[in-house]
Amino acid sequence: MHEDSPAAAHTTAAPRTPARTTPALAEPLSAPPSASLPEAPPPGPPAGHSATTIERGSFCLARCSCGWSGPARRSRDRARTDATEHLAAP
Repeated sequence: MHEDSPAAAHTTAAPRTPARTTPALAEPLSAPPSASLPEAPPPGPPAGHSATTIERGSFCLARCSCGWSGPARRSRDRARTDATEHLAAP
């Protein structure tokens, strides 16, 4: 019986890339740091409001955790619009 010696495993390592460093600023910023930030997102629904839609038979209506309830609609899209309008109202 003839046995071959196990072949040496060949591995190739990826070349290492040097770590990047950020150069220090030579002069202070002229604008305040908040000026470079993007605009804040629009405010969300008021605290305590969480609207959802509920199906009752062939009708759909919007309800909110504050107790508000929209009219029963056959259109689910219109019931969602009712909920969105309620959340947007002051």
